[in-house]
Amino acid sequence: MERNWSEVRKEVKDFVENEVYPAESILETRGEESEKKLSELMQLAKDRNLWALGHPKDIGGQGMPFMEYVYVNEVVGRSSPSMVALGTHSLQDSIMLREFASKTWRDAYLEPLVAGEIFPSFAMTEPDISSSDPTQLQTTGVLDGDQWVINGRKWFTTGAARATYTTVMCRTEIDVPSHGAFSMIIVPTDNPGYKIVRETPVLGSTGGSGHYEVEYDNVRVPAENLLGPRGQGFLIAQRRLGPGRIFHCMRWLGQAQRAFDLMCARMHEREAFGSPLADKQLLQRFVFDSACEIQASRQLTLDAAKRIDEGDDARVEIGMIKVVGAKMVHNVIDRAIQVHGAKGLTDDTPLSSMYRHAREARIYDGPDEVHVQSVARRILRNYRDNGVGWDFGERDASLQDK
Repeated sequence: MERNWSEVRKEVKDFVENEVYPAESILETRGEESEKKLSELMQLAKDRNLWALGHPKDIGGQGMPFMEYVYVNEVVGRSSPSMVALGTHSLQDSIMLREFASKTWRDAYLEPLVAGEIFPSFAMTEPDISSSDPTQLQTTGVLDGDQWVINGRKWFTTGAARATYTTVMCRTEIDVPSHGAFSMIIVPTDNPGYKIVRETPVLGSTGGSGHYEVEYDNVRVPAENLLGPRGQGFLIAQRRLGPGRIFHCMRWLGQAQRAFDLMCARMHEREAFGSPLADKQLLQRFVFDSACEIQASRQLTLDAAKRIDEGDDARVEIGMIKVVGAKMVHNVIDRAIQVHGAKGLTDDTPLSSMYRHAREARIYDGPDEVHVQSVARRILRNYRDNGVGWDFGERDASLQDK
């Protein structure tokens, strides 16, 4: 019997608000207490049949259809620790293993990964290279007999300290230009050449999964650790990042909705100059602007998701929502902080932590400037080469016809 996915979304929302919210102060630290609480929440999610909702059934998930899962990510996003507590954090890595890994690594990692018994990590960004042009990546993988030898340095490898393995993007082809020179290779984190250099604080924040700088010092792994064919690293990455950006944007909407709720509640609770803040026209404008930005971003994101669901790569739409969504979540949280006054700057509310994470959104998965340029170029190229322009209404109508 098929589950009622709208009911599942309500159950997930209830789990996030009533189980995760009260535990955030513990979960956003690191240590025995945090790990214990996280394990309890993971088990509770399994007990409530809310675990690994979007993972395909053939690898141990619940097979929630893509569009329904998009809506669920909106409520998961209200609290960052919910991603791990509900098992959503491993979806893209699980699919990469399922589709591109050798049988050895599928057998070793896939089942425990989906079950939440092990954790993945992904290494692409490098400290001395502009990530807006990833073809400059310097980490190398050289095939020496039946082993890859990997040397280089990565950072912002999220969760490296607890991960069982890291999927490393590295240059494996010498005479191949641009994107075709790179491959992805699985590196177990207990490899003697895998050396965590430091945790990298982000806007002063540590804790949670953490972001790490990792050195690869003559790391040797079997040739079968290659994900997919040689030179296909970026194509595989796009398979990972496309839907992943949709989920990011939906989670930003969840963060924005939570900030919006806090802002509106505060405006009714707080009085100044003889009347509630809710009566002040300037603050009413905060509500209006935030509501418009949330809903506009939401519709753009759902449009992109529907295109992906129909098999379109939706490169223009994804680029648009990445920029619009990142700006939206920052703006809404910023207004909520302003309404809370000095309290909004403290950790007495979740807003200060949310604000720091919101600023990250304009950088990870590609900086805004790259997406702006890419979208504009694609649209302008269509005018130049096809002579038919870029009719958004026509594109929307064609989607409705499917």
